[in-house]
Amino acid sequence: MNKQAILWLLRILVGGLFIFSGLIKVNDPVGTAIKLEEYFDVFSNDIAGFFYYFKPFALYIALVLVVSEVVLGIMLILGVRLQQTVWALALMILFFTFLTFYSAYFNKVTDCGCFGDAIKLTPWESFYKDIILLVMISFLFFFRSDLPEETPKWASIAAMASLVISTGIGIWAIQNLPFIDFRAYKVGVNIPVNMQPSAPLEYTYVMKKGGETVYLDQYPTEEGYEFVEMVLKNPDALPKISDFAAWNAEGDQSEFLFAGNKVIILSSSMAKMSDANLDEIGSLVKAMEGAPVDVVFIAAATQEEIDAFLNKNGWSIIGLQADATVVKTIMRANPGIMILKDGVVIQKYHHNNTPEATEVIDLFL
Repeated sequence: MNKQAILWLLRILVGGLFIFSGLIKVNDPVGTAIKLEEYFDVFSNDIAGFFYYFKPFALYIALVLVVSEVVLGIMLILGVRLQQTVWALALMILFFTFLTFYSAYFNKVTDCGCFGDAIKLTPWESFYKDIILLVMISFLFFFRSDLPEETPKWASIAAMASLVISTGIGIWAIQNLPFIDFRAYKVGVNIPVNMQPSAPLEYTYVMKKGGETVYLDQYPTEEGYEFVEMVLKNPDALPKISDFAAWNAEGDQSEFLFAGNKVIILSSSMAKMSDANLDEIGSLVKAMEGAPVDVVFIAAATQEEIDAFLNKNGWSIIGLQADATVVKTIMRANPGIMILKDGVVIQKYHHNNTPEATEVIDLFL
C-alpha cells in the first residue's frame, strides 16, 4: 500500500470517528457541558484556580467542541483546507488525550463522556483510544505536505452546511431535550425494575491456601483459606440504575414515587434554575389539583430552600431532596418535568415545552 492510500485510509478512519463522536454529543451538548464542569472543578483544585472561571461558559465551550468534531471530521474526509484541518485535529486530540490521561491516572473524572452516554468507556479505555487517534493524526500531520492542497467547491459548501446543521441541532437539543436519550432514565424505562439486578449476581472467590491462589465459586467453610477478593462473574447483570433516591425529613420516598401517577418537577440547581417558564409550570401545578396525580418537586437543595421555593410560588405540592448528579442524569433541563406511572418513565419535558394539564392526564389513560 503506497503513502497516498495510507493517508486516504487514515482520513476516513479519523474523520469517521470524529463525526461519530461529535454527532452523539451534538445530540446532548448539556451532557458534555456537565463533564466540562467536572474537569474545571478538578483542574481548579489540582492545577490552577482560574479554571473555576470557565464553569459559567461550559455550555458554550461544549457546543463549540462537539460541533467542531463533526465539522472537522467532514472536512478531513472531503478534503477541505486539509493543512488547517489537520492542525486543528492535532490540537484537539492533544487536548482530549490530556483530559483522558488525567482522568485515568488520577482517577478524578471516571467517565470522560467521549461518546456521550451512548458508549461507556473506562478512563484507561478512553486514554488508549485517544493514543491510537493521536498516532493516526500524527501520521497525517507529519505528511500533511502530501495531502491535496485544493479544495473542491462542493466540498466547501458541504462543510459549511455541516457547520450550520450541527450547530442548529446542538442549539435545538439545548433548548428542548436530546433527540435520542441514551441515559438510564429514558422514556419507557421502569426505574424500580432497573434498580434490581437483571439476574442473580455470581462471584468468584479468590482465596489463598498454602501459599497458592485458589478460585472458588462459593465461599469456603473449612479453615485454612485466606480471603483475597471477590470477582463478579456476570457484571452485565448489575442494576442499570444504582443511584436513584429522593428523600425528606421522613426518609427515602422512592416507594411513594414509584406508586401511581406522578408529575415530577426537577431542578439540579435552584440557584441556576431558569425562571423563564415558571408561570407555565405553576399553571400546570394548579391545574393538576384534584386530579388522580401526585405532583412532586425534587431539587438538589436543602429542605428549607425547597419549602421556601414552594411557598413563594404558592405550589401546594410535596418537596423532596435529591443528589445533583442524579437529577442532571435524569433531566437535561433546569427545571424539567418527568411523568411517571408506577415507576415507568412515560414522558419528559424541557421547561420550554411545559405541557398542558390535559396532555399530562391523557398520558395516564
